[in-house]
Amino acid sequence: MARRTGRRPGNPDTREAILASARDAFAERGFDGASIRTIAAGAGVDPALVHHYFGAKDKLFVAVMKVPFDPGELLPEIVAGGPGGVGERLVRTFLRLWDSPAGAAGVALLRSVLSNEWTARLMREFVTTQILRRVMSGLDLPAAEAPLRSSLVASQLVGLAVARYVLRVEPLASVPAEVAVAAIAPTVQRYLTGELTGVFDLAEAGERAIGGPPSA
Repeated sequence: MARRTGRRPGNPDTREAILASARDAFAERGFDGASIRTIAAGAGVDPALVHHYFGAKDKLFVAVMKVPFDPGELLPEIVAGGPGGVGERLVRTFLRLWDSPAGAAGVALLRSVLSNEWTARLMREFVTTQILRRVMSGLDLPAAEAPLRSSLVASQLVGLAVARYVLRVEPLASVPAEVAVAAIAPTVQRYLTGELTGVFDLAEAGERAIGGPPSA
């Protein structure tokens, strides 16, 4: 009789065990710090099974978050058109996803984020590493500016989602998507590529005052 190794075989519970382990790892260690090997160990499976079920680590993160889109497939199209219109393309795509039937899942996820710190940590890590990092990497900007610019973009998009789809603030909740794009895209574009007079000087001054970078 073959000796049992203690590893969980490929059964119907394996996928959920991997997802549970990945959820904990991403929340505790962040996307960059959570390795496939660590996630596999937490699930009691071989790392090869993680790849078998989910492929690369970013695909696993998408599965953990249960978002109705894959940033790795969607965002290259947004960035490919060049930096000049990236804000408009980003906001338009964002609204198209939320206004689609899949938007209901997004609303449920956002409600959970607003009421659960664990889910909020996961969402913050997902937005930062899987969405904003991909967008910023396609722009020719000083690396030191990326974190602040990214967080400013996040403030616009998250605020838009909360106001339009969760709180349903009128008339924003009911206006056609193109109206929202026309109003919000210029601000997102400025946060991504425009001149932010004095902002980075103030950020550096604040960082020096507290002895390190501002906490996320």
